[in-house]
Amino acid sequence: MSADETLMDTEERMEKAISVLGNQLSGIRTGRATPGLVDSLKVEAYGSLTPLKQLASIGVPEPQQILIRPYDASTIKDIEKAIVASDLGMSPQNDGKFIRLNVPALSTDVRKKMGIRIKELAEDSKISIRNIRRDGNKTADQLEKDKEITEDDRDKLKSDIQDLTKKFEEQVNELAKAREAEVMDS
Repeated sequence: MSADETLMDTEERMEKAISVLGNQLSGIRTGRATPGLVDSLKVEAYGSLTPLKQLASIGVPEPQQILIRPYDASTIKDIEKAIVASDLGMSPQNDGKFIRLNVPALSTDVRKKMGIRIKELAEDSKISIRNIRRDGNKTADQLEKDKEITEDDRDKLKSDIQDLTKKFEEQVNELAKAREAEVMDS
């Protein structure tokens, strides 16, 4: 692996960490209805756990309501059961064809808990990014040890990896800050 390949691999892995954080943050409830609240919910259907978005279309007809339309009507009870068992804090209304979820307004305590959860997720992402940096630095040291790159090239590579780390940690902070503002303002 060359220095450029190491840098590209490190950047790709850091981008994946940001993507994972984005998905996790979309599942955090604000006072508004969004499909992200339920689309990754696992439903016991057809003998296995399946993400809800594979079993139903999810829409938001009103700011405070999520409408779930199962592709197969026989899974509606399974979907309803999964929603009740989840920690969403919403009770589904099943009319036989659709499931409606009314998203309640968030209390101050719930908002604070969501804010804490957002900070935890952001910190976990930063730890992931730092672990990726460590792996990249180890690879740089190994390349220099194997005489594939010079000591100066290794130091430049480590500097570039550190720059990537700062850039992605800043993205984590921005994502978390934006989501926290949505939770606190809604």
